[in-house]
Amino acid sequence: MATVAILGGGVAGLSAAHELGERGFDVDVYERRGDGFGGKARSFPVPNSATGGRKPLPAEHGFRFFPGFYRHVTDTMRRIPCAGGDVEKHLVPATEILMAQAGRRNEIVAPADLPDSVEDLPGLMRFLWDFALTMRIPPQDLTYFVGRLVELLLSCDERRYEQWEYESWWEFVGAERRSEKYRKFLADGLTRTLVAAQAKQMSARTGGLILWQILFDMVHADRVDRLLDGPTSEVWIDPWVSRLEELGVRLHLDREVVEIGCDDEQISHVVVDGQNTERQRIEADFYVAAMPVERLSVLVTPALKAAEPQLAGLERLITRWMNGVVFYLDRDVPLRHGHTIFIDSEWALTAISQPQFWRDVNLAQRGNGTVKGILSVDVSDWYTPGRRTGKPASQCSLREIRTEVWGQMLDHIDDGQLDKANIVDWFLDPAIRFPYAAVVTNEEPLLVNTAGSWQDRPTATTAIPNLFLAADFVQTGTDLATMEAANEAARRAVNGILDATNSDALRCEVWPMYEPSVLSPLRELDKLRWRAERSVGRLLAVGQDTAVKVAKVLPEALTAPWRLL
Repeated sequence: MATVAILGGGVAGLSAAHELGERGFDVDVYERRGDGFGGKARSFPVPNSATGGRKPLPAEHGFRFFPGFYRHVTDTMRRIPCAGGDVEKHLVPATEILMAQAGRRNEIVAPADLPDSVEDLPGLMRFLWDFALTMRIPPQDLTYFVGRLVELLLSCDERRYEQWEYESWWEFVGAERRSEKYRKFLADGLTRTLVAAQAKQMSARTGGLILWQILFDMVHADRVDRLLDGPTSEVWIDPWVSRLEELGVRLHLDREVVEIGCDDEQISHVVVDGQNTERQRIEADFYVAAMPVERLSVLVTPALKAAEPQLAGLERLITRWMNGVVFYLDRDVPLRHGHTIFIDSEWALTAISQPQFWRDVNLAQRGNGTVKGILSVDVSDWYTPGRRTGKPASQCSLREIRTEVWGQMLDHIDDGQLDKANIVDWFLDPAIRFPYAAVVTNEEPLLVNTAGSWQDRPTATTAIPNLFLAADFVQTGTDLATMEAANEAARRAVNGILDATNSDALRCEVWPMYEPSVLSPLRELDKLRWRAERSVGRLLAVGQDTAVKVAKVLPEALTAPWRLL
């Protein structure tokens, strides 16, 4: 059987190893970290937090959540055995979202009045309308926003990729021409749940279609938003590693890829090195690069670019910071049964209280035994100054980050739930480093799907016959830098290897994003409309008079199919 070297042991790398291992391939996984697999999804112990023979306090890169539209990751979870069943059983639903505003003008969003069918688009629109009215968004702004959402949903793929991809979400929803509440809640606020997405940078195609997926998910109250019922590595990554070892996959820690050799337009070898291991030359039949874009891009040589021009676009992809802060409290503060979005916070904070979901985790056996509450906070904006320090998070000291994050939460929830005196300990994602005075670095940034970036993202199968890509920057149907996209990319890479080896093994299943079937005829109409518009555009280059004559005879249903609703 062919040998495969997987470069990276995050979600993408482990997903590729899982699919290949089940199909009998000879697989090695090389991970640069020495403390465990899972990449940004892993959890890790807080150093020096354990006393009296207890386990250390758990911490993570940022809290994990699994929207209902995730299908690839959850399918993999169902194939990872653990005590009492499989890993998917560790997903539990969150039922509420708290939109926390400065001055305690807070609103709770719960899917209680949603329609019971995703085909009920008018019902979904009524829910969105009622929510927006509750947030006191002007009706004329709501009408405009809903119209833009519907237009995107009814657009054909050609229009989405050739027009909306090149427009930012901020521009697409006309944020600059609308009210302040419109910008806060609809244009900007809704994107704060989309990983490191930022409204002024994110592609309208990506932002709008992911928002639609979330709206469709809300029809199913039990899977709008799911979380793990324990620290990620304990309930997911560790059982996954055990399963891979059962499949014969060899897993190597402390093996950072430092060179990818290219000879005769194919990969000749890979060199790995480590802090506590010797430099090693790796040779395999196939290579799967499952590294984040900022690490792979520095390894791309002129020879690699010549063999696969797609790789030249990696250096143009943009990453941003989204890292976690964890507060350990001497009492449980649930906040809400789900996420809290601090909508006015300068650092775009979102948070979740973990113990209410960690049903089998005994916190009395962690740390010093006094922790009863764990408040996990994601900081999504590291570039806007905070009101206390006057500095962005990327320029703050460790103490300043703690002070500013806690203070910004108090700006929104100042009702006694949060008290600094209750903090037993706190922890900042170790990817945030302070190498020198006034210098902050981030070892694990996240890709942002900026407007027009699709063309710079390569496919999982490359022109180099023995190189495949499995990472969240790869072109996928998920199209957002998430665990789901990483898993989907890995499946596409494995399918490429199966094709390259003429294997008769079953191909990995890949699912498209959900779109209501009732809208298919209207999207087909928009395809005709788009072709007509392009034709008129080409005619304009020849003669304006001819183009105007053609435009006048275009049927109304062709030029505005959404009106048929």
